[in-house]
Amino acid sequence: MELGLVGLGKMGGNMRERIRRAGHTVIGYDRNRDLADVHSLKELVDGLQGPRVVWVMVPAGAATQSTIDELAELLSPGDVVVDGGNSRWTDDEKHAEELKAKGIGFVDCGVSGGVWGLENGYALMYGGDAEDVAKVQPIFDALKPEGDFGSVHAGKVGAGHFAKMVHNGIEYAMMQAYAEGWELLEKVDSVTDVREVFRSWQEGTVIRSWLLDLAVNALDDDEHLDGLRGFAADSGEGRWTVEAAIDNAVPLPAITASLFARFASRQEDSPQMKMIAALRNQFGGHAVETKK
Repeated sequence: MELGLVGLGKMGGNMRERIRRAGHTVIGYDRNRDLADVHSLKELVDGLQGPRVVWVMVPAGAATQSTIDELAELLSPGDVVVDGGNSRWTDDEKHAEELKAKGIGFVDCGVSGGVWGLENGYALMYGGDAEDVAKVQPIFDALKPEGDFGSVHAGKVGAGHFAKMVHNGIEYAMMQAYAEGWELLEKVDSVTDVREVFRSWQEGTVIRSWLLDLAVNALDDDEHLDGLRGFAADSGEGRWTVEAAIDNAVPLPAITASLFARFASRQEDSPQMKMIAALRNQFGGHAVETKK
């Protein structure tokens, strides 16, 4: 089939290549003219035969909104827009209603796979009406990993991005657990080869995973991670997961703690730890460190 793909960055560019390898035609647009096949959304839409499918792979928020607004004026009834970025599920509901008013379908799709997706395939979680999903199905089949698993029609509009949001929240907690275990192993004198301990866990243990494999790769590159600063950003999906948990009264202590740990990483001199140090000094006479 034919696909219009908007956004050809690290993910979008590799997705274009994987879809083409499966025998489909992809017309790609990106603001970077060196990456693009066409140089406007109008040119992209005009190059596709109806019913058209246009996949949007741009940053969540304003960039996605403006792209969908422009496509709404260019596409025709029966066409479908897929949002494959990391949009919030509540935005999906809004976009679906806006496009429905013009007879245009909408599918939201959470995509996982990162820079490895080109070769390994992308895990896909999508939401929308069955009729709209069917128009995109050949592309889903091209992107997914080989085998019976790796893609799911999660439910109605918003379900795909909600599922991907929860996936990312779990990812936060898993990474935090590996990080905490690594720090503790590095701290003690009795363990002399932390990297090989991590490597030994890759086979036969209940904590083996792709994230563990990636941790070993990182330790192979820099055994004690001396070249890295202890700073970790958050994409927003961890926050959304915690907010959804509050809205639905679902306890998420591990995921919430992992998000707050990332916030702590941004503090060169933690104000909270200042208060804790002061209190320990006040009630127990514990030593405090002063600024030099």
